[in-house]
Amino acid sequence: MDIMQTIREQIESNDIILYMKGSPDAPQCGFSAQTVQCMMACGERFAFVDVLSNPEIRANLPQYGHWPTFPQLWVKGELVGGCDIVTEMHEKGELQTLIKDAAA
Repeated sequence: MDIMQTIREQIESNDIILYMKGSPDAPQCGFSAQTVQCMMACGERFAFVDVLSNPEIRANLPQYGHWPTFPQLWVKGELVGGCDIVTEMHEKGELQTLIKDAAA
């Protein structure tokens, strides 16, 4: 299967998916750790893909979403953004609303 198709299927089949370095239990960079903290505070389950153990996804996701860095949070098929955006949304209370609505 084409890697772009794989990425598309992951995003379409998961209402909330985080592409990150490492896993939620063991983030491998500070930005991924910060993003996971914000996500965990929302109290909803989310899918994740470790881009360090998936080099093809790591290489191609920036082209797919037109976003150059990791982590990347996708909700209901739309790119929300990276660490700074997720953190800002969390601080404003917007992230919890977005995540709760997506998980409902």
